[in-house]
Amino acid sequence: MTSVSPSLLSPDIPTHSQVSSKPLKLGIMASGSGSNFEAVAEAIQNGQLNAEIQVLIYNNPDAYAAVRADKWNIKAVLINHRDYKHREELDKQIVQTLHQHGVEWVIMAGWMRLVTQVLIDAFPQKIINIHPSLLPSFKGVGAIEQAIEAQVKITGCTVHLVSLEMDSGKILMQAAVPVLPDDTPETLHNRIQIQEHRILPAAIAIAVSNEQ
Repeated sequence: MTSVSPSLLSPDIPTHSQVSSKPLKLGIMASGSGSNFEAVAEAIQNGQLNAEIQVLIYNNPDAYAAVRADKWNIKAVLINHRDYKHREELDKQIVQTLHQHGVEWVIMAGWMRLVTQVLIDAFPQKIINIHPSLLPSFKGVGAIEQAIEAQVKITGCTVHLVSLEMDSGKILMQAAVPVLPDDTPETLHNRIQIQEHRILPAAIAIAVSNEQ
């Protein structure tokens, strides 16, 4: 596990450009605003991450992530989970789409669906998720609300490899965020998100370097 403060993320954290000369082919999955998707795109643009985003998959027709993808001239594919009776059927379509676009690593950047063995088997140890808590604390939905209700003094965010168990798998990187006395879910979320945008690209680089 790598745990860092924001001030240590650069230049101490290795970038993918330092560990490989071949651009990494990423597929990103998002359900909402897509701010972490955009953070990865910006990291690629500024040279922190030697990668290419092959496709964005989103499951919510109203997801703003699709608008961000259009701005970056990245193909966005809607795979609406409501069109599938079983999670396995949904994941089969996701895998097919990812393979069609030559994806090597999958980044779940605000993907609000549980994955099945279908997706995990298609990309073994190559699926990365970001979660707004210091795992293993506060798994699942409402992690920020859980932290406030528990009256903890510190929470944060975690980037980890995906396993079948929700919000589990090997931790790649974490960043701590203090919980202030007057925090609301919105104010705490905003501060956590700043750190998510910092550590997600670096954690992708770490995961790739560990795999090589």
